[in-house]
Amino acid sequence: MNSEHVTRLTAALALVLCLCASGGTFGQTVTTVASPNGRVTVDFRLDAGGVPLYAIRLDGKPVLRESRLGLVRDDADFSKGLRLVSASRSEAVRDRYEILTAKRRVNLYRASRRIFRLAVASGQRMNIVFQVSDDGAAFRYFFPGAGGGVRRLTEEVSSFHFLPGTRAWLQPMSVAKSGWEKVNPAYEEFYEKDIPAGTPSPTGAGWVYPALFRSGDAWLLLSETGLGRNYCATRLRHESPGGEYRVGFPDPRETIKGGPVNPESRLPWLTPWRVIVVGSLKTVAESTLGIDLADKPRRAVSPSPEPGKASWSWPLLGDEQTEFDVQKRFIDYAAEMGWRYCLIDALWDKQIGYEKVKVLIDYARGKGVRILLWYNSAGDWNTSPQTPRGLMLTHESRIREFGRLKAMGVAGLKVDFFGGDGQSVINYYLEIIEDAAPYGFLLNFHGATLPRGWQRTYPHLMTTEAVRGLEFATFTQKDADEEPTHAAMLPFTRNVFDPMDFTPVVLDRLPRTERRTSSAFELALSVLFTSGIQHYAEIPEGMAKAPPYVRDFLKGVPSVWDDTKFLDGRPGGFVALARRGGGRWYVAGINGEGAEKRLALDLRELRARGPGTLIADGEGGNPSFRRETVRVGPDMKFEVVLPPRGGFVLTFD
Repeated sequence: MNSEHVTRLTAALALVLCLCASGGTFGQTVTTVASPNGRVTVDFRLDAGGVPLYAIRLDGKPVLRESRLGLVRDDADFSKGLRLVSASRSEAVRDRYEILTAKRRVNLYRASRRIFRLAVASGQRMNIVFQVSDDGAAFRYFFPGAGGGVRRLTEEVSSFHFLPGTRAWLQPMSVAKSGWEKVNPAYEEFYEKDIPAGTPSPTGAGWVYPALFRSGDAWLLLSETGLGRNYCATRLRHESPGGEYRVGFPDPRETIKGGPVNPESRLPWLTPWRVIVVGSLKTVAESTLGIDLADKPRRAVSPSPEPGKASWSWPLLGDEQTEFDVQKRFIDYAAEMGWRYCLIDALWDKQIGYEKVKVLIDYARGKGVRILLWYNSAGDWNTSPQTPRGLMLTHESRIREFGRLKAMGVAGLKVDFFGGDGQSVINYYLEIIEDAAPYGFLLNFHGATLPRGWQRTYPHLMTTEAVRGLEFATFTQKDADEEPTHAAMLPFTRNVFDPMDFTPVVLDRLPRTERRTSSAFELALSVLFTSGIQHYAEIPEGMAKAPPYVRDFLKGVPSVWDDTKFLDGRPGGFVALARRGGGRWYVAGINGEGAEKRLALDLRELRARGPGTLIADGEGGNPSFRRETVRVGPDMKFEVVLPPRGGFVLTFD
């Protein structure tokens, strides 16, 4: 038997094993879509009842069992009784783009695309588009046609059916209208770690994206991207019997002004992408798939958005310190640190006023610092009282306010307290983004949904919260206790694709709780977490206690990353990443666990030359550091011992 026969036999056997593992039946035509390198494959078929199904293999081995596809529209059911009208040939997809708010500045996306054109008995059509890249697979739906009024989806049946024994790392969706002043959902829960796939959500409201799974040696990350005005943001449903997770629509209460929750649109209608990263943990941590598939920029933004770092008084000083003299001091702080921005948070309109804010803006301009202002997005969907409130609600009020702010010299806005994931809420986000663009305002959304690639489509969207950020560690000791393991989850989940305003780095102390992380752990977060604008929580008094070399590090750490490499880690346990920016490699690691950890990091991919500078944990009180010069041997291995909940940063030219 020659090698070609062996290859064909191996492929046929793999397909048989895949069908058997997934419960598939024979006699149905299976069409395969393969990634450019052939390692990731998607098998698509219709079963005897006309139900569309797909399964995913990695290196010929099943990693996702046969899972459902389809949508239920108010005028037709596109989840069963379908026939295949035609299937396109495999088409190569290639895209190269630059982005300033992600883990890698220049990205090249290559994939194979196939389109399956389906019809129900009445003749109405739905296409399923698959794109398979070397780091995973994605699919979306398209309804062709025109006219006939607005159509509405009652259900999406897309599912992800995991193999027995799969483990999961998932964040529960918070219940609508729960939490402080009824501001949920805001993607601010702790992750359930290493649980059996199929475990029901403890809140009963489902699970948020990105959702991480391990099946044998393979890791999978689920998310969505390409979300526009014609859809709601989705989540994974509460129940997942047999490890089959289905896409769910938002709670009916997640609406603004009584607008739609479930998706509504006229035809033609193209839905968001369902994204499945497949590979090693390194594949997941380095993937840009959720950005690769996002819609390209809609319009040029002038002036070009500038990522940067920001001083910010609120997390450690609170609402009462949003007053003139304190904010002037934080402008001086930003100038001293060489940071581009200073954020003036809630209640500035009442405690400072527009006229004195204009004085601060002019003062900051003279120091090379630009001012960001906070706004409350809320109307009647929650009871959050902070002001300015209600000025974002309509196009007319936004334009009036934006004109005033432009004349004052404001650089950008932080908009807080949104109302969920319904289609009307998604439209509200996009209306704010689109109205802000002509004014050149940078945007940051808090109390918000996952941005799902919006930072590519709208480059002036610099970051969003959508995370249980550092502020929570200042509220309760339980939150402070959880921060180490929580921070070690985020490079594998929330921050994989989208910029994240965690507001990291407290080197000294928290105001009401005892910090559980070391000072070097906190310093490492400045590298491990990516955000278009990185708001540092430390205040001038705490920063002054740090050694000069630590302050110099925070002055110089890049705001734009050229590349990112995963070195080692375990979700919720520890993580070490290398990022390149400004012509240097920055290696950072944290230990989220209560026991000492010894790491032996392979730095061959970095091709770093010369000695490196290590900043790690010292001995004594906060902030406590030590600095040393290290040399990596010919084997390019770097060994470091991390104390419990400790960290380090290492720089190489």
